[in-house]
Amino acid sequence: MAVMKLFRINNLIEIHHQGEVYRADGVSWDDFVNRKNLYAKILEDLPSFIKLEQSSSEKLQCPVGSQEIWAAGVTYFRSKTARSEESSNSGGSVFYDRVYEAARPELFFKCNPHRLSDPGAKLRIRSDSTWNVPEPELTLFVTTHKTIEGYTLGNDMSSRSIEGENPLYLPQAKTYDGCASIGPCLYVVENPDVSKWTINLRIKRKNQEIFTESVSVAQIKRSLTELVDYLFKESSFPKGCFLMTGTGIVPPDDFTLMSGDEVEIAMEPVGVLKNGIE
Repeated sequence: MAVMKLFRINNLIEIHHQGEVYRADGVSWDDFVNRKNLYAKILEDLPSFIKLEQSSSEKLQCPVGSQEIWAAGVTYFRSKTARSEESSNSGGSVFYDRVYEAARPELFFKCNPHRLSDPGAKLRIRSDSTWNVPEPELTLFVTTHKTIEGYTLGNDMSSRSIEGENPLYLPQAKTYDGCASIGPCLYVVENPDVSKWTINLRIKRKNQEIFTESVSVAQIKRSLTELVDYLFKESSFPKGCFLMTGTGIVPPDDFTLMSGDEVEIAMEPVGVLKNGIE
């Protein structure tokens, strides 16, 4: 299957295609990716780009320009049970059961790009939260025209103690400086079978692995197009948007992230997203 990986490095676009590396100079990321039939369009562009001998060794940036980042919740059964448990004392657990079965999915605004941490950079945990976890998620790039053109990984950090206190506190549990990372690249392919993809999460503390788990993307209850359709019902996205599709991996209730932890999210064929915790 012919694929491309798009990287943002020093605000330049680097394209990896069939073992070759190209750089697109003087091109806006927003305009470059926000196109229908993106794979075919880039293939047409390749002859005009600079061919490199090797990939740059510079630090990666999130493959995001000015796009908003949105997220879907309770799309895996494991997420439903975890949210019900954390909200049982507040009486909010019934809402998570209902949204899992409802026709309308849970969709929420995660953040603007300036709140993201780049791949390899530090993510943050809120100082007013006592229970914090990473959430590894398949993340979609969707164009203005409502077409899914790229795939990447997202770490949707979550302050479970805040959301568990009251479901209405979701924005505070989810949105703050350093609340997410996206990367390492934008994976562009025609007609992928994402149901065969598996997301892997590893967490290390003091160089020791303290948690690891995997989940198949096939366990997402709703189709990706269904999530996109609801997101676009009354909203427009001039430069496209990113949509995190929910998590099926939830560490045990006695686990919380700590400063110095390392979080690694991997998914073939996209790659690996690594972040430390500040």
